[in-house]
Amino acid sequence: MRNLYLDHAASAPCDPRVLEAMRPYFNEQSGNASSPHRQGRYARKALEDSREIAAAFIGSAPVEIVFTSGASESNNHAIFSTARALKAKGRHIVASAIEHHSILEPLRQLEQDGFQVTYVRPRTDGIIAFEEIKAVLRPDTVLVCLQHANNEIGTIQPVSQVGRLCRELGIYFLVDATQTVGHIPVSVKEIQCDLLSFSAHKFYGPQGVGALYIRQGIKCSAFILGGDQERGRRAGTHNVTGIFGLGEAIKICRAQMTEEAVREIELRDMVIKSVLKDIPSAVLNGHPKERLPNNAHFSFPGISGEELVSSLDMAGIAVSMGSACTWGQLEPSHVLKATGLSDGMALGSLRVSLGRATTKEDIAYFLEYFRRGDQPAAEDVACRDLEAHAGIAR
Repeated sequence: MRNLYLDHAASAPCDPRVLEAMRPYFNEQSGNASSPHRQGRYARKALEDSREIAAAFIGSAPVEIVFTSGASESNNHAIFSTARALKAKGRHIVASAIEHHSILEPLRQLEQDGFQVTYVRPRTDGIIAFEEIKAVLRPDTVLVCLQHANNEIGTIQPVSQVGRLCRELGIYFLVDATQTVGHIPVSVKEIQCDLLSFSAHKFYGPQGVGALYIRQGIKCSAFILGGDQERGRRAGTHNVTGIFGLGEAIKICRAQMTEEAVREIELRDMVIKSVLKDIPSAVLNGHPKERLPNNAHFSFPGISGEELVSSLDMAGIAVSMGSACTWGQLEPSHVLKATGLSDGMALGSLRVSLGRATTKEDIAYFLEYFRRGDQPAAEDVACRDLEAHAGIAR
């Protein structure tokens, strides 16, 4: 059976070149970056080299990069630390209603602690309108949170426009760039954000490592206390191996990102065009053009997305309904609900996310699974036809 991985939005496989470069840091050069001896200095150099690589990639200064275990930690750090530092100034926060749970859950905690959070709903195409954010800002607003691109439907948001406004008003701006760093250009200067999070495993680096950009001069207190690692912001022994892998993954992305995006857009559009043609009742979620190069997200009326994903898995095709963080939950996606989809449509969703190694032959294999047999003549039987093609029994 063929093994076809089309769930890169959840986690991209570590590039073999990255893995090979990391090997010495598992044993031969496994010193603690805080140690003064030679092995420690080797580790420190690897750490700081990766910091410079990451900083250059997003247009920041190295001192503005704090290494973390990933974007979830980065987002928690950014939200709780800035809220604590700014609570005397105000207790109002603005966020999109379709943020990742690593944004939404900390905000819910802050609401229990007396903060007010305004959640801005997207348009039906998944775009958070700039005017909607502008309209809800208040004199006591201290933070705005907006994903660069949504992790489920892939819609790219107007972060630069929002960033300019926040900078003018002196409001901190947090951008979750987990889905964009390494895939499309990301510049903290262009976005004018104060905080930005990302994870290495989304761009072919190792799992368990990421970073938080913290603009110099803003108030953001320490999140993990203990040692003085990361200039006192994040205590704990550095994951030198993972951090070095993050830097190596960025170097590869820097060389290949533009070419990869062009190729992925071609394959993505093949998927979108074919699925919408072959399954007339299918709905494309997210903006048709302002979306990630590798993301195609659909809803099918009358279909169980969970069963569809399982059926495809049995055919050797790995896809998902949406966020890996919510797999197995009975509730429909908060992202799809916010765009106006019914519970049934939200529960009948499928996300196809392509990657560096995805080929036209892979896409043909995936699409063939949907094309088997005669297609229905009427929309009211299109769903049953899709179930038959996917081998799903009610």
